[in-house]
Amino acid sequence: MDPAFILLIAVPVLLIIILLAWWISVSNNFHRKQIKIKEALSGIEIALTNRFDKLTKLLDVAKGFAAHEKETFSQVISLRKGMNIGELNQANAQCDQLMARINAVAEGYPELRSAEMFRELQGGIREAEAHLQAARRLYNSNVTLFNTAVVIFPSNIVANAKHLQKAEFFEAEEAKKADVKISF
Repeated sequence: MDPAFILLIAVPVLLIIILLAWWISVSNNFHRKQIKIKEALSGIEIALTNRFDKLTKLLDVAKGFAAHEKETFSQVISLRKGMNIGELNQANAQCDQLMARINAVAEGYPELRSAEMFRELQGGIREAEAHLQAARRLYNSNVTLFNTAVVIFPSNIVANAKHLQKAEFFEAEEAKKADVKISF
């Protein structure tokens, strides 16, 4: 066989193999990027669930301790109003009993005080928001990589052939952009 004839057949076959390998590589790259987007979206959902669970539990605990302390201080104040010496002695005995109950709770659960719970609530809010922001940034970063590949030549050839569309960035709903109202 003539070497020119072999070259004439080998070059197109080699080009077809190279183009096919490139097509498969780019196609697989799109699939990997789509999987990363789905994984990042799942991370946002996990962070939202974690934030909701953590905040509702911490808020309930903080409200409970705040109510308990408010009730205790209200009782102490009402016992002191407009009393004569005999009533003050009785009130003192009642305060002693009340303090014994408070001390028993504090001894059993020394870490449970409303001020500490409010600090923990604030820390929990900051931590949950930081995790959520990180998950959103990861998602948007993956979307940027995917969208870039969809529109940039030559990978856009594969994207168009596979009918791939640009993915949407994560954007908070208008209601969620507003500040969260936490009431006690």
